[in-house]
Formats: sequence, structure tokens, C-alpha cells
Amino acid sequence: MNKYLALLSFLGIAFTSCTKQENSKPNVIYIMADDLGYGDIGVYGQKTIQTPNIDKLASQGMLFTQHYAGNTVCAPSRCVLMTAKHVGHARIRGNADVPLLDEDLTVAEVMKNAGYTTGLIGKWGLGDEGSTGTPNKQGFDYFYGYLNQVHAHNYYPEFLWENDKKDTLGNIVELASNKYSRFVGGHSTNKKTYSHNKFIDKTMHFLEENKDKPFFLYLPYTLPHANNEAPAFGDNGMEIPDFGIYKDKDWPDAQKGHAAMITELDRTVGLIMEKLKAEGIEDNTILIFTSDNGPLNEGGALADYFDSNGTLRGTKRDLYEAGIRVPMIVRWPGKINPGSKTDHASGFVDLLPTLAELSGQTLTEKTDGVSYLPSLLGQKQPKHDFLYWEFYEQGGKTGILKDNWKCIQLQINDSTKTTVELYNLSDDLGEEKNLVTEFPEKAAELLAIMKVEHQYSPDFNFEWERK
Repeated sequence: MNKYLALLSFLGIAFTSCTKQENSKPNVIYIMADDLGYGDIGVYGQKTIQTPNIDKLASQGMLFTQHYAGNTVCAPSRCVLMTAKHVGHARIRGNADVPLLDEDLTVAEVMKNAGYTTGLIGKWGLGDEGSTGTPNKQGFDYFYGYLNQVHAHNYYPEFLWENDKKDTLGNIVELASNKYSRFVGGHSTNKKTYSHNKFIDKTMHFLEENKDKPFFLYLPYTLPHANNEAPAFGDNGMEIPDFGIYKDKDWPDAQKGHAAMITELDRTVGLIMEKLKAEGIEDNTILIFTSDNGPLNEGGALADYFDSNGTLRGTKRDLYEAGIRVPMIVRWPGKINPGSKTDHASGFVDLLPTLAELSGQTLTEKTDGVSYLPSLLGQKQPKHDFLYWEFYEQGGKTGILKDNWKCIQLQINDSTKTTVELYNLSDDLGEEKNLVTEFPEKAAELLAIMKVEHQYSPDFNFEWERK
């Protein structure tokens, strides 16, 4: 069955097709950083790295204090965002070459069905060349960027994709004799065109071309992700044209680069804000900013150097709070109270139902999300029964959050090493005191839910499922 049939027709209160009402539909821009920590933004407590534009965005909109990524690494987090299914149900549950299928319903398809022009500029990660999962087959009218996360490790790639064509950038790329060469990631020996600069140009052009019609623009930029291929070539892991305002700091070059990329990302947010105002669409555009998972300790990046995880425990690849709790800011002039905050526990899984409700559509396909549109509008907000995560690396992990109780299982693949941890985030946001022995009934309750929420996947599974 065509997945578009999973959407009912517009409700009686929905927008009609006349030009005036079409133009009244709010545009949506969703900016997603790559490996930006909860504590990397000034308004979330960062003291050293400068993020004035993102901080300004928060002063004009709503700051979410308890927003969660779909996963603790790239591809599954993005799959949760696009499909509104948590990792126990999602098609893509790890960083592997597994594409979305035709039957998967995506945010882009929801918005396209509502009459929006849809665009994606940045890193996709949910389907490679020739697969069913490429952006143009998953609801996007326009795509520019990287198809897979390994190609995106190079900020000076030989090419980027524009829809189904290669845009050659003039960079000379040396391929490593390892898994990266398959994706044309590699190491650039002649750095001519910086990918993020191309993303800025394409973003501005998309806004110019679509200012007179409703659009959904997904911007999964690659900053400030470290270049994980660097160890294979001996680099420090950070690739940026210069260190900007941090060039004279007495810091290691890798940390100068990391800070510079965050501030460059902030500058890009500022350019988008200026462009919306210049094109006269600022007041009719919802602008969302977030990150795909927590900060990393790889490729030259050190989460502790700038307190990138703030007061939270862990980093990328952890199911502790800093691995999955991410910044999120939403600005919607005239609808959201400037400088407001919400502690509603929300996540990537909620974007699709939120935009479906925004565009007047009722979903018949079950999701794991809860629309946070009521929070944006200052109305009574329905809550999640729980939020759930899985991670298949490092021995296997699962995690659940319910009523601010957090339960994590570690080393699932080896029953002799499996441990259970329980935290009450209301009193212990840093997850320092494991309460599993004090509250065994609560731990058992949460473990039972986790067991139900995991559905078998032939592509991603734990060791016990293979026996």
C-alpha cells in the first residue's frame, strides 16, 4: 500500500488550496548540528565558546531543557527523527549501510502531503546511492549534501550530491585502504572547497527560491563533528579553513578547530535569521535548532575541554544523559512567548506528529511520538509514557526514561557481565547514585517495559537473539 495512504485527508479546519491561505502556512526550518553537546551553547551554560546567534534565537523563542535525540550516534538518531519510531521499532538502529524502505513514512512525506516544498541540505545517512532510502525517494523535492555518514567525515570531499547527481568540488581526495574508501570519504590533499560553505550557499538559494510558498527545510549540517578518518592519516582530526576568533588562544589546535566550528555553526544560524527577515518571511517561519546526539571524544575532540556535556554524565555512545539529551530551541514569532522555557520531556520521535498536527493532518500509522505543538503554543501538553533507546555497540545497551526515572542496561550481549543502573533524575541529574538496590521494584518495572519495546530486527540485534 502506498505509504501516503497512511495520512488522512486534511481536517475540516485544515488549510485550503487558495493562494492566500497557502502562503499563511508556517514555513518550518529544522537545523540539526552534528555531535554538538548539551553544554556547547551559551544559553545552556557554555562559558568559553561564543554562540551569540543561537543564544539570541533562544531569547526570541522557547528553550527545551529536556529534549532527547533519537539515539546516541548518527544514523539511528536521524531515522528516529524522520520516522517517529524509537530505536526498538525503527528501520535503522545503528551506523550501518541499511536504507529506509518505500513503506517507511517520513517527516518529508508528511509535509509534502500537506502542500509544502521540501528540501534537505547537509548529511542524510538513511540510504546510499541507488537504494530506496535516498532523500528524493523519501519525500524531499531537493537534496544537497552527503548521502552517508562516512563520506561526511571529510569536510573537503571530492564531490557532494545534488539530488541524484554529483557536484564536483575541485578537492583532491586520497582514499584510505580501509572501509572508508567504499564511501569516497578519504583525506583531502588539496583543499579547495569547504563543504559547509556550499551548504550555506545552497541554503540561501533555497530560501530565495521558495519564499513565496510554504516550505519545510531540513538542515542537518555536519558541524562540529570531528573528522574520524584523521587517525588513518595522522591529522589532528579537525578540518576548518581557519581557527577564526580562537586562533590566538593557548589551546591545542584540535580544540581551536572544535570551538571555531561551533562558532561557525552559530554564524550560519545568524545568516539564516537575517535571510528570513530580508525575504519578509521571518514572522511566518518556525525555526528549530538542535543536535543529533551528545559530544564526542574522538578525532581530536575532547568533551571535557569546554565542558561540552555541561552538568550531565557521559558523551556520544553513552545512554547517560549527555549522550542523548540535546539542546533544542524553537522560535515562532507571534506564537511562542520570547524567552520561554519548557521542561517537557520530548525527543526526536516527536517531530513527525508535531508537524502533522501543525499542518492539519491526522496520522493513521502508529508512531512512538507525541506532538509538542501544545508546548509551543502554551497549551496543556500530553506527556510520554516513556522514552526508549537501544545501542548495539560496546556490548549492547538499552535505556528508558519514565517519570524522570532512568534505567540503563549495559553489556547485554554477555549475560555474565550485564548490569542494571537506576537513577532518579529529579534528584540526581548527573546520574551519580545508582538506586537499583534501593528500588528493585522500580527497576523491574522499567526492565519489563524495555523488554516489550524491543522488536527483533534482522539487521540490528543483540547477541542473545542470534542463538
